[in-house]
Amino acid sequence: ILKERFQLSLRQDKEKNQEIHLSPITLQPALSEAKTVHSMVQPEQAPKVLNVVVDPQGRGAPEIKATTATSVCPSPFKMKPIGLQERRGSNVSLTLDMSSLGNIEPFVSIPTPREKVAMEYLQSASRILTRSQLRDAVASSHLLQSEFMEIPMNFVDPKEIDIPRHGTKNRYKTILPNPLSRVCLRPKNVTDSLSTYINANYIRGYSGKEKAFIATQGPMINTVDDFWQMVWQEDSPVIVMITKLKEKNEKCVLYWPEKRGIYGKVEVLVISVNECDNYTIRNLVLKQGSHTQHVKHYWYTSWPDHKTPDSAQPLLQLMLDVEEDRLASQGRGPVVVHCSAGIGRTGCFIATSIGCQQLKEEGVVDALSIVCQLRMDRGGMVQTSEQYEFVHHALCLYESRLSAETVQ
Repeated sequence: ILKERFQLSLRQDKEKNQEIHLSPITLQPALSEAKTVHSMVQPEQAPKVLNVVVDPQGRGAPEIKATTATSVCPSPFKMKPIGLQERRGSNVSLTLDMSSLGNIEPFVSIPTPREKVAMEYLQSASRILTRSQLRDAVASSHLLQSEFMEIPMNFVDPKEIDIPRHGTKNRYKTILPNPLSRVCLRPKNVTDSLSTYINANYIRGYSGKEKAFIATQGPMINTVDDFWQMVWQEDSPVIVMITKLKEKNEKCVLYWPEKRGIYGKVEVLVISVNECDNYTIRNLVLKQGSHTQHVKHYWYTSWPDHKTPDSAQPLLQLMLDVEEDRLASQGRGPVVVHCSAGIGRTGCFIATSIGCQQLKEEGVVDALSIVCQLRMDRGGMVQTSEQYEFVHHALCLYESRLSAETVQ
């Protein structure tokens, strides 16, 4: 039909010997696609239009030129898709719209307004508590719950991780590492992108210190080698494990040997085992070639499944022991912390550790800001309102210790 129209137009205007310009046609998403691409259009980028220029002598195909429209759809959030009647009213519009889609630049994902608001909240939310205000906050359970519910989870969309088959290395399909802060393993070969993937994130510490911790999921049977490769690669002095191997279901596989084991290229030797009241400490030596690394492994087993502990004392003591080891290992890499998913109990431990440092250094604590910072690095950190309350209980217990030391 289009060809016949062109030929008819050419015959009518043959003697005029001038170019025929068809009206610019705006490329807009089809009705069924409008909602999908709605939030993915660059706000500053004007949509493309096509000018169709026909040679009056009939030589060759019509020339199609893409130009930028300056007055169409100023805001992507007010885009109006082409109506059904409009599309039926012009065969030219319909034909060009469908056949030219492959030539349009791919849509680039940008944050939606809701995502922008969430990120602004995570970057700015704060409630600094003095020591007395911290004690009052612990007594106001409902206020802490309300405060927690306002914090955006900041979970990752699977589409943001451009690694084929990465899902095979995730314990839970909805708990994924933030791409901006995820730990990347050294690849086994150039083409094997999956070998670089581990469900783990670098976590900032007190005062925004980079890579103070690594938060990761409990190793799976097919990720144990990756886990030890990460510990070796990052030169981590301490591993903190806050889960049983199995509770109502499998939470983590046994990823260390009884005496000696080889995991990929890393050899792991267990030098000693010390049983404490609430956790077990293993002193490990890692070997690769002629190089060795000493690692301390803490296994905290007294956290009840789907609950928080009755007392914050064991977790606080664990945190103090780990902090002592961390200070003794200055110059080495991040402390690795994991539970099962690597966000709930893991988040509680890291938030408590950062909060205690802030209390000690500044005499105040901002647990809200701490949790927001954690969630920017790894979505969902400190998973429930009960865990958020528990962090405040642990901080309050540490504050009472500081007060007692000051009196002494």
